Amino acid sequence: MGKIKVLVVDDSMFMRKMIVRLVEEDGDIEVVGTARNGAEGVRMVKELRPDVVTMDIEMPEMNGIEALARIMDELPTRVIMISSLTQEGAEETITALQGGAVDFIPKPSGTLSSGLAVAREEIVGKIKAAARTPLSVLISARRGASRQQIAWQPKRAVSAGSKEFRHIVAIGTSTGGPKALETVLTGLPADFPYPVLVVQHMPPKFTFSLAQRLNNICRIRVVEAEDGQVIQGGTAYIAPGGYHMTLVRKRDEVRIALHQEPPQNGHRPSVDVMFESVNMLPGLKKHYVIMTGMGSDGAKAMAQAKRQGAESTIAEAQDTCVVFGMPRAAISLNCVDHVVPVTVIAAKIRQLTGV
Repeated sequence: MGKIKVLVVDDSMFMRKMIVRLVEEDGDIEVVGTARNGAEGVRMVKELRPDVVTMDIEMPEMNGIEALARIMDELPTRVIMISSLTQEGAEETITALQGGAVDFIPKPSGTLSSGLAVAREEIVGKIKAAARTPLSVLISARRGASRQQIAWQPKRAVSAGSKEFRHIVAIGTSTGGPKALETVLTGLPADFPYPVLVVQHMPPKFTFSLAQRLNNICRIRVVEAEDGQVIQGGTAYIAPGGYHMTLVRKRDEVRIALHQEPPQNGHRPSVDVMFESVNMLPGLKKHYVIMTGMGSDGAKAMAQAKRQGAESTIAEAQDTCVVFGMPRAAISLNCVDHVVPVTVIAAKIRQLTGV
C-alpha cells in the first residue's frame, strides 16, 4: 500500500497550513490537496479521490455537515471532522458521526509545542485508522441512519424504571461508537427493564450531546451519568467525558460514582474501570459488550469478569466495526461468548436477559 492520500478542508488558511504540516511530518501520509469550504471540498473529493478527508465543521458557502452528506451520498469517502470544543461544536460533531463521519479531532490551538505534539499524534493516528476502515461499513451505517430517520416517531415520555433489577448491561466503545450505540440502543424496547451502562471515549460536552441525541431517538431513556445518581431499569447511563464511571451498592440501591483518577489505557472514562466496577456488584446477572474502537480498553476487565462468572460477554464482529481493535483484543483473550454484527447485538441482549 502506498501513502495515505489526504484532502484538508478548512476555511482558515492558518488551520489548513497547520494540519498539512502536522500530518506530512509522517512519512506514510501525503496531503494531495486543500479546500477552503465545503463546496470546494466536495468537488476536490471527486477530482482527487483521497483516502481520507479532514473536514472543518464551520465554513462559509457549504459547512462541513452539508459537505459530509454530499460526499457520503455521491462518492463515499472516509471523513474525519475537525471540531471546536464548544457545546455547539459537540452537537454538530455528533450529527456528523451519525451521518457517516469516521471520527473527529478537536481543533488544534497552535499555541504550545507540547499541545501540537499531542495534536499531531492524535490526527496522524486517526487518519491511519480511518484509512483502514472499510467503506462498506460507512455506507451501511449511513443507509441504516436514513431508514431509522424514516421509521422512528417522536419520543414518548418514558417513566422511570425500577431500582430493583436482576440483570445489568455494560457497554464499552470508542471510534465508530456513536453510530454503533444508536444501532444497539434503538433496538431495545420501551419496556426493557434493566439498566445499561455505557463508556464511549469522548471529551466533555460531547458525551452530553451524544446522550441527548440518543434519548431523542431511543425508546428507553438515555442520560449522561451524574455522580450519586441512583440507577434504574430502562435507562442507559453514558459516562461523562473526563470522568471514570463506577458503581456502588448502598442497601437496596446501586448508585453511580464519578471520579477523576488518572486515565487508564489512555482514557478517562475507561471501559476497564467501568467493567471492573460492574463486576464487583453482588447478586446481579452481568452482561458485557465491547464494540468498535481503537486499542484494547475493556478487554482485560471483560476477561476478569468472564473468569468470575459473567452471565454473558459479547463482541462486535469485524464486518461491522469501523475499527476492530477493541473487539479483537477481547476475542484474543478467549473471553467472548458471542461475536455478532452490531445489528444483532440488541437482539442478543434481549435474548440473554429474557426480554
